[in-house]
Amino acid sequence: MDKWNVGILIFDGVEILDFAGPFEVFSRTRLEPGAASRRSEESAPFRVFTVAKSLAPISTTGGLTVTPHYGFADAPRVDLLVVPGGAGTRPLLNDPETLDWIRRTASGTRRVASVCTGSLLLAKAGLLTGRRATTHWNALDLLATLDVGTVERDHRVVDDEIITSAGVASGIDMAFYVVERLHGAEVADATAHYIEYRRTAAPRLKT
Repeated sequence: MDKWNVGILIFDGVEILDFAGPFEVFSRTRLEPGAASRRSEESAPFRVFTVAKSLAPISTTGGLTVTPHYGFADAPRVDLLVVPGGAGTRPLLNDPETLDWIRRTASGTRRVASVCTGSLLLAKAGLLTGRRATTHWNALDLLATLDVGTVERDHRVVDDEIITSAGVASGIDMAFYVVERLHGAEVADATAHYIEYRRTAAPRLKT
């Protein structure tokens, strides 16, 4: 099986559901149906891990403490990079180390995705130049001031080679969008059924 490494960036002030929602979806996805398959990694198409600047614990929005799996220096190859949002993205817009890591990591991935204001970091890193993208409703105007093609204000998930999603819970929809694109609707729907998430026909834009 061609198992993808899903690397999820975390940082102080990251929104919990921005990274935990996609983590849950990707880590619970199985190519074999049924609950029993979730107890084994045998048919898991993704290996999911978190990455931060260092292995030091980070403090999320709301004060949850999370210990990253890897730091920038020792992270394994990333096939799907997920950049979440949260209040902590604002100082990172002027943090060369994080922006350089995003840029460098993205250059070697198969896909890049963001949740919420994670798209601000992608734009600041120069990855959304000429592309359509979205973000949390409260940051749409800010995204428009950065290096981005078109800001989409009415879509939860926008796929213009790089996948961006709207705020917080929309990261779950983004993750299911990726699962469906890679492994089909049946696998995505079975995973949603397992975690008891009701998928809707939320608007998606693929360009």
